[in-house]
Amino acid sequence: MITCIDFCAEVVAGSAAWLGRGLSCVCAQSREDDSRQSFDLTPAQEDCLLKLQHRLDIAYDSSLPEHQESLRALWKAAFPEEELHGLITEQWKEMGWQGKDPSTDFRGGGFISLENLLYFARNFPESFQDLLRKQEGDRSMWEYPFAVAGVNITFMLIQMLDLEAVKPRNLVGATFLKLLSENESAFDLLYCIAFKLMDHQWLAMRASYMDFNAVMKSTRHQLERELLEENVTRLEDLPSYALLTR
Repeated sequence: MITCIDFCAEVVAGSAAWLGRGLSCVCAQSREDDSRQSFDLTPAQEDCLLKLQHRLDIAYDSSLPEHQESLRALWKAAFPEEELHGLITEQWKEMGWQGKDPSTDFRGGGFISLENLLYFARNFPESFQDLLRKQEGDRSMWEYPFAVAGVNITFMLIQMLDLEAVKPRNLVGATFLKLLSENESAFDLLYCIAFKLMDHQWLAMRASYMDFNAVMKSTRHQLERELLEENVTRLEDLPSYALLTR
């Protein structure tokens, strides 16, 4: 399982860690008002949770052909006109990885963080490119690195939804599992919503790299509020879903 300490260590490491501790995992720490009661699950919800937890347990392994191909696919989706010269190359910094080997960053979020980015690129290519290239709004001179921010978002969602517990211990997590039981891609879709919302908050707060944790906290709180709205029966009902474009 992913731990906060391990994730922080990986995120701030690397040969290009110019961001310092701006991308630490303060955003994902437990909130004091989280209820520690557990919520009963239906058999379908329990099965969906177990499948998702299995995905969380898969570490990125640069020796596996499947993982290598997923990484190449991410590059092709991000930069279709630019040939990738290798899985370890300075080119990866263009996407916002901290060094020339993305696997050092994936250790913090596991293979699912790569799957999340790839899902985003394939299902919402316009929004993906907007965020990758920082095409919207009045941008800061010191922007967040796209790819590493994406790993942070994966980790934030795991914590927010309490996905490593046997049963959800907060209402947000229990609500999400209802949505997951009706849409097996719910975690990936929520990731896309969260990433776009984070960038929206970044612009609204006129943030710079030192403000990243504050932006992530604001993003988490907004997602929690939206998930608990009475009229939300699917993720497409979330107000922030409207920020995404295909």
